[in-house]
Amino acid sequence: MHRPLARFPLRSIADSLLKSKPRQHGRGNVAENMGSSRALTTSKGLEFLAYGTESTTRSMQMQIVDALHLGDRSKASNLLLDLGHGNHSLRPDDFVHILNYCARSPDPLFVMETLRLMEEREIGLNEICYLLIVRALCKGGYLEEAFNLINFLGERQGIYPILSVYNSFLRACAKMRNIFHANQCLDLMERQMVGKNEVTYSELLKLAVWQKNLSAVHEIWMEYVKHYSFSFISLRKFIWSFTRLGDLESAYQTLQHMVALVIRGSIFINRTAEGKLYPYRIDIPIPSNGELCSKKFDLKGNEHFIPSAYHNIEQCTTSSLENREAESGRLGVLNRYENIPVKKVLRWSFSDVIHACAQAQNCGLAEQLIIQMKNLGLQPSSHTYDGFVRAVVSERGYNDGMEVLKVMQQSNLKPYDSTVATLSMGCSKVLELDLAESLLDQISECSYPHPYNAFLAACDRVDQPERAVKILAKMKHLKILPDIRTYELLFSLFGNVNAPYEEGNMLSQVDAAKRINAIEMDMAKNGVQHSHLSMKNLLKALGAEGMIRELIQYLQVAENLFCRNNTYIGTPIYNTVLHSLVEAKESQMAVEIFKNMKSCGIPPDAATYNIMIDCCSISRCFKSACALVSMMVRDGFYPQTLTYTALIKILLEEENFDEALNLLDQACSEGLDLDVLLFNTILQKAYEKGRIDVIEFIVEMMRQEKIHPDPSTCYYVFSTYVDRGFHSTAFEAFQVLSMRMLSEEDGIDHEKMEFEDDFILSEDSEAESRILELFKNSEENIAVALLNLRWCAMAGFPVSWSPDQSQWARRLSRNYDSRKRAA
Repeated sequence: MHRPLARFPLRSIADSLLKSKPRQHGRGNVAENMGSSRALTTSKGLEFLAYGTESTTRSMQMQIVDALHLGDRSKASNLLLDLGHGNHSLRPDDFVHILNYCARSPDPLFVMETLRLMEEREIGLNEICYLLIVRALCKGGYLEEAFNLINFLGERQGIYPILSVYNSFLRACAKMRNIFHANQCLDLMERQMVGKNEVTYSELLKLAVWQKNLSAVHEIWMEYVKHYSFSFISLRKFIWSFTRLGDLESAYQTLQHMVALVIRGSIFINRTAEGKLYPYRIDIPIPSNGELCSKKFDLKGNEHFIPSAYHNIEQCTTSSLENREAESGRLGVLNRYENIPVKKVLRWSFSDVIHACAQAQNCGLAEQLIIQMKNLGLQPSSHTYDGFVRAVVSERGYNDGMEVLKVMQQSNLKPYDSTVATLSMGCSKVLELDLAESLLDQISECSYPHPYNAFLAACDRVDQPERAVKILAKMKHLKILPDIRTYELLFSLFGNVNAPYEEGNMLSQVDAAKRINAIEMDMAKNGVQHSHLSMKNLLKALGAEGMIRELIQYLQVAENLFCRNNTYIGTPIYNTVLHSLVEAKESQMAVEIFKNMKSCGIPPDAATYNIMIDCCSISRCFKSACALVSMMVRDGFYPQTLTYTALIKILLEEENFDEALNLLDQACSEGLDLDVLLFNTILQKAYEKGRIDVIEFIVEMMRQEKIHPDPSTCYYVFSTYVDRGFHSTAFEAFQVLSMRMLSEEDGIDHEKMEFEDDFILSEDSEAESRILELFKNSEENIAVALLNLRWCAMAGFPVSWSPDQSQWARRLSRNYDSRKRAA
């Protein structure tokens, strides 16, 4: 029989509770959560109470429990009154089954109804009733009332604090993530000198992890070491905490101590009636050895289980897993633990650390841990491999990840959907769309859209929106809700109808408006608001279609939306609008928006100034462009290649080739990374004006600056000579520039003869079709160069792989040197 506690006035606490509503968790579906009501009354630690209770009161308690179980609270309340007003005397034990049921349900309101009756009958509480009442309040979400009860009892003289009560309260704080009440409880425990046990530390770890407070976990570790030697279960909980907070080194070292316990056979684990694991030892504080404080574990004689070093782990290939299979059965130290759950706990811990390796992109350590598991005779689970695949793919790519998948299949392990999703994302990252799509088709359930977003992003990069349609249908079938990243990609993929470099027309603009409206309606249905990128992509789509009126309207929408959300709209959105206006030759509108942007305090960046300098080419105002350059420099942005390209473009509109070439010389002297677009800008104007001298100077300058030509370069040069009647020179220049295009590709020297036999000189009717296939692999320059050279060969010009030795190339070089010396 438990020692009765002194009676105390609880009527005010009970009355306040009975008038309030459940705050969290609630009673829920009791039948679903509890199962058989009579089974609940036989929990560990309470069975002996049932045998000492009067049969009448026991029968009435069971009737009350049955009524609560069936949801008939009115009947339960009436039966409780009958129990309380009977002629027989009552003890705390006569209510224990009711309180136990309420603690498990939970049903805090009926607990307080029972407590009020006990107060009216002047029935004191014993320890077990006190514990069950607190548990019922905590599980029902009444932390404030539970703490008031604990605090009230703690202040009464002669009442010894019960640690399990405080642990129950801390467990509820951890579950409800209430750090305020947890701190109140810890302060009370310190004042009352309650102390802590292993359960207390376990709940404190949960709170520290929820707060993402790694230093608190280390403090708990140090305090635990002072009072306890580590058990298998306690190490498991610390590993869980370290991995959740990203402390891979501490988690790894703790895992190795866990392995050492396994090897020494110092493991004591059992299960509760509910199936929970607990250390099978008396909870008596025994301080750990000093080496645990510094986490340097003594694993002498077991070096073959442990990676050589944490930070210097040799990068093994994935195939080494298969090479270690023969050794895995040699050690098998876990065979002695077949009948207790050691393997399960150890596998959980290995899995946690391997998943942490994936987060830290430490594939080497993850692989060593997989090998260590097999050496111990511990078969990795699908969950373990899920973390391992993440680690492998993040660091080594999808190919090695697929090798791990083969190992799983050989072990008859079915991969998680998340494992397949990881592999699919790896494939999408390197644009292996066929394999990525095949892997996505294998996913049966997915709670997040990340792998599908990765595929959509890949479709966007290769400009294949038609492939994205099937994936969107798959998402809808699996009921996967899109997130903002999904919508950002949808605007980019489907916002505009016309292919790149095609102008919009009335039909395409109507279609684009319908698509944008459909995407926005779906966003609204799923409660997703625009991000900066989604709005930017939407504006970009409108600009690509030439829908200027709608572009300005959506800019106003963006300004209002981000202002309403107290969010800075950002310069990139304005840059997108300005670029579209300049492309549409709407220079006056662009200037107005630029002025408004400055007046509203939105700072222009280098891209803004480059766009506005380019805008000056529409009005052919070099003076305004120079003023913008001055503003640009004052704001800390120095002219880059794009800036010079825009300035030269303005000068060329006035046919001022001399000043344009002077600016080009200045850009070269400043050591900028010049690009082919800059030179093509001059070549295009020279072609239009028939300036062969400028054409030849620019071509040689490109060679001197190691700027490789592109298809546009070849077109401008060839067409200029043809228009002036220099056909032989045109073909010679065409051949030289095409050869230079090929020379920019890596490894092209090894393929010269193959190109010559299979493409350039081949008489096969399919030769040109094979060249066109290169376009599909994004090898546009190679394909164009080969077509050009094949055309030259058909015109009777022999193939020469030394383009700089041609007479035309040598003449350009001599003329360039003479001009430079004269300058």
